[in-house]
Amino acid sequence: MKTLAQTFAPKRRTLALAMLATGALALAPLAAQAQAFPSKGLTMIVPFSPGGTTDILARVVGGFMAKDLGQPVIIDNRPGAGGNIGAQMVARAAPDGYTILMGTVGTHAINQSLYKKMPFDPIKDFAPVSRVALVPNLLVANPSQPFKTVKELIAYAKANPGKVTFASSGSGTSIHLSGEMFQQMAGVEMQHIPYKGSAPALTDLLGGQTAIMFDNMPSVIGHVRAGKLRPIAVTTPTRSPALPDVPTIAESGVPGYSATSWFGILAPAGTPAPVIAKLNASILKALADPEVKKKLAEQGAEPHGEKPEQFAEFIRSETAKWGQTVKVSGATAD
Repeated sequence: MKTLAQTFAPKRRTLALAMLATGALALAPLAAQAQAFPSKGLTMIVPFSPGGTTDILARVVGGFMAKDLGQPVIIDNRPGAGGNIGAQMVARAAPDGYTILMGTVGTHAINQSLYKKMPFDPIKDFAPVSRVALVPNLLVANPSQPFKTVKELIAYAKANPGKVTFASSGSGTSIHLSGEMFQQMAGVEMQHIPYKGSAPALTDLLGGQTAIMFDNMPSVIGHVRAGKLRPIAVTTPTRSPALPDVPTIAESGVPGYSATSWFGILAPAGTPAPVIAKLNASILKALADPEVKKKLAEQGAEPHGEKPEQFAEFIRSETAKWGQTVKVSGATAD
């Protein structure tokens, strides 16, 4: 006579096999989708207006990816709220790799501390694919100013607290916070003058209404080459190939200073790993392409590709660094 366990054992085995088969069937579409990716065009959301650094980088890299992947990559500009509107669209998009974001230091490192209410979590709601480029900020001065080096600027600022004015494209931008970080680390007091964009800030800097500015390299390099602005230092840890004779702030008297504007591609959280891998491989190919490298160099941008896990770790470290800077500066966007 069979025991109760013996009676039900075959049924349990049948049930277990059925469950395994069901799981395999559920996973099959995902595997097929990843294998066939991409089978249609991609949309790369740019969370800022056309013509800016983010947009330029997206079009250069997206153009190469389209040829490499064999599908169009449509650039869709969705500006507003410091990049949060466009980033939110990607965070809520289907996690299939067909909607991706050209994220920035703002959307994924600064805004979390700057805005009291964020419409997305920059860590949990995204799958990092790869950084694309680093763009140095350049510390420039109106030629009428009495300092030519970082050490001279620090000495002048300490002797004249609050007299040195530094322009920015707006409160909470990487340009503003580069200046705030400089104040903290150099132990000086300067006066921040925010503008509604880089263009009007540069206009007043060129006219002598403000003393200095920590601007993105692509926006200011033309004025430097024309002799209209004096380059003091770059904000990156190493010198920029675009201006190799200009020293870094770190080597000029503020050890450890590093404030880089960076850009990278992210997908919605939950995007299959094979799809992320395929996107990553295409981006790395783009950044190794001579024509792409040339176009980025013309913007003062430095190609920087990496694996998804490296980009994820970088975002975490940047969030902590800029969060502290925002806290000390008291900057807010609300």
